[in-house]
Amino acid sequence: MAETQNSRFPIYAVVVTVVFKLLFLLTHYIQEDAFITWRVAQNLLDYGVIGFNGDTKISASTTHFYVFVSYIFNLIFGKEHFIEPLLIFNSILFTIGTLFLSHLVLKNPWHKAIFIFLIGILPPAIKISILGMEYGILFFLEMSLLYYGFNKGKKWVLTLLPILIMFTRIDTVIFLGVVFLVDFFWNRKIRWNYIFGGIVGVLSTVAFNWFYFGEVVNNTITAKKLLYEQQFTFGEHLDYFLISFGNFWGMLKVPGAFNPITVIVLIFELLCFIYLIRQKDKRNYFLWMIFIFGWVKQIIFISQKSLFDWYYWVPQLLLFVPVLIFVLEQKERRNVWLSLLVVFYIVPMLAFQTIHSIATGNGEWNYRRTIGTFLNKYEKDKNQWILLEPAGYIPYFSGLKTIDEVGLVDKQIQEEIKKDKTNYWINTVKNRKPKYLLSYQNLYEDKNAAYYQAHYKLLKEFRVKDHLKSDNKILEKIYNLKPSGTDYNLYIRVD
Repeated sequence: MAETQNSRFPIYAVVVTVVFKLLFLLTHYIQEDAFITWRVAQNLLDYGVIGFNGDTKISASTTHFYVFVSYIFNLIFGKEHFIEPLLIFNSILFTIGTLFLSHLVLKNPWHKAIFIFLIGILPPAIKISILGMEYGILFFLEMSLLYYGFNKGKKWVLTLLPILIMFTRIDTVIFLGVVFLVDFFWNRKIRWNYIFGGIVGVLSTVAFNWFYFGEVVNNTITAKKLLYEQQFTFGEHLDYFLISFGNFWGMLKVPGAFNPITVIVLIFELLCFIYLIRQKDKRNYFLWMIFIFGWVKQIIFISQKSLFDWYYWVPQLLLFVPVLIFVLEQKERRNVWLSLLVVFYIVPMLAFQTIHSIATGNGEWNYRRTIGTFLNKYEKDKNQWILLEPAGYIPYFSGLKTIDEVGLVDKQIQEEIKKDKTNYWINTVKNRKPKYLLSYQNLYEDKNAAYYQAHYKLLKEFRVKDHLKSDNKILEKIYNLKPSGTDYNLYIRVD
């Protein structure tokens, strides 16, 4: 009876962890890009087309599978009420993923329970669960593949899950490739079910993109590469990498070019990993998979100047797994090790993420969202266009047709970038004459000020400082400690 009770501890830990993290829903911290995916899902609901602006097809979201999941939640709960159920769903799936991971790397039920909770309250885990991105589903699928496919030997899992994983994000080919290589060198054999699933996953994703959108990779990848690509020498590439990795390899992103905390944690992760794999244990098979993937994914993305936080959430967690295992399995002074880890790392990380979530949630939900709701009330004709950046909150809550500066949701602006990258913004304004312009800059002081003054008037100024007040003095201090958002000027066409 006691053994059965102990075996349930990991399940109890999943429930406790999910409930604990749901408190972060109160911060209203939702990632900007989640609203792009959700608008695509609603566009599919309204027009029967995977797009962003009416019946125009465009892969504006980085994830196809999550678009369909979001579509189902919109269908069931309605556009006004689907967000919280979907965030809870994401959190549950992610935490079940950590349960599968605990089964792969730990034996003691108590250790598994502590592992699930501690890894679940780290900053990347909170963001994966609550920010509305596709990584909760992705983490669940990836850990299910390792647990049921490679641990339990379920052949149907080895075939089906690579397809779903690839359809969630095309860059998961890195994860699938690393898992294949480790499995091959470890077992000296090829799992043909897995090879078949991987090939079908790649072909089905590429085929869907080609036959539906007329492109090989998602438009988001094409658009970012077109606008952000620069020519660097090898030395410049290396300098860029060394400057960037300190903020993206660890869990704590701080202002400035370099984060020394990350280096300390990185060294400790490596030492713990080396300590663990020197032990003859079959779990080393999975430790090699997750640790090599963590390193490879981060190196590839940082070297490609991919500096969006969410690319690094899953690798950050997987690289930290050896630290938790090392601490939990200390035979002497385990409580001391665990206490030091919790007091000097877990709790400070949790506190940092709490402050970050409250401040950023205020900047996004209480500030940027209000720009969208203002436009929604002000402009009743939802066929009018707005040119802005970014394409998340404001288009979603305004309901207006949208041209974003990067071209994630509108391909026509990409043609302007190709023709004249320096002047593509003003050329888009002149050629397409959007009714609204939302700019970080004062356009009346721009080099094209004469054109803007002749054709647009300033409708409203939106300032971050106006949203840093609260009746709760603690919240107000947090808002002012880490102001989040950007000042905007909203212009309306007058001719």
